[in-house]
Amino acid sequence: MSKIAIRPLGFAAGAEVTGLDLRQPLAAAERGAIHEAWLRHLVLVFPDQDLTPEQQIAFAQKFGDLDGHASQAPSTLHPDHQEILVLTNKQVGGKPSGTHNSGRNWHTDLSYTERPAKGALLSCKEKPPVGGDTMWANLYLAYDTLSPAIRALLEGLEAIHDVTLIKGIEQRDPALVADMKRRNPAVVHPVVRVHPETERKSLLIGQRIRGFVGMSDEESQSLLSLLNTHATSPEFVYRHRWSVGDLVMWDNRCTCHVALADFDQTKPRVMYRCSLEGEQKTGRIVAAAAAGDRTSMLQAVAAVS
Repeated sequence: MSKIAIRPLGFAAGAEVTGLDLRQPLAAAERGAIHEAWLRHLVLVFPDQDLTPEQQIAFAQKFGDLDGHASQAPSTLHPDHQEILVLTNKQVGGKPSGTHNSGRNWHTDLSYTERPAKGALLSCKEKPPVGGDTMWANLYLAYDTLSPAIRALLEGLEAIHDVTLIKGIEQRDPALVADMKRRNPAVVHPVVRVHPETERKSLLIGQRIRGFVGMSDEESQSLLSLLNTHATSPEFVYRHRWSVGDLVMWDNRCTCHVALADFDQTKPRVMYRCSLEGEQKTGRIVAAAAAGDRTSMLQAVAAVS
């Protein structure tokens, strides 16, 4: 077994893993050490890993089944490896790629589907000279540090996750956007979730939420603003400054993240992402949940006025 070294990078999340060549087969003990570190640190950074798509896929499969990307437009996937989503600001076919501005608001991957990802592995292929950072927030800490009164309010509460709230989606190809909407109707998930391995509670929150079931728009937006501001407080966040060859693996079941636009957009940024399929469906499709629930609430208020 190689000598794995794990060095924490942040208080809330983040650790660097060295002593491994991920191009080589992974021993069971090595896989176990990585998995333990993943659950503890939530975000793992493997520097200097020049992986082919096949090697990235093989490593990712050690930690779960790969998502089939049914939620994504086919044009955004690697042409030879559908398991890989290509995040690039380079032009494709003479126009901006379908992922040229992906990840620009706080989100948990695939929360707009019935089965949010278990985790993801992102490989840096090209990066701008300055910037292009990604930040992750620890949603265990976000939940644990809420007051008992707010935690009680959130128990049993559900949120409506909407793919149309991806920041900058209106700047993408209209045909691609229409396809994304068709593939991903609005989905309802519990706000408080329990990690299937650690059994710790965390929030499923972010900036792709339309509102909360049973609340008015005004109530929803006030609560959502409070929770998002709290969850992404600096003390809960790890910020990663990319280098070419970095592979970053994160636990999507207890984090949210954002890809920053803090770079010259004329400089290339290219990332390959494998997503691990969620262990179980936690959401349900309720296309008219927001409007229907708000109408019901208003009618109930009117009845007792």
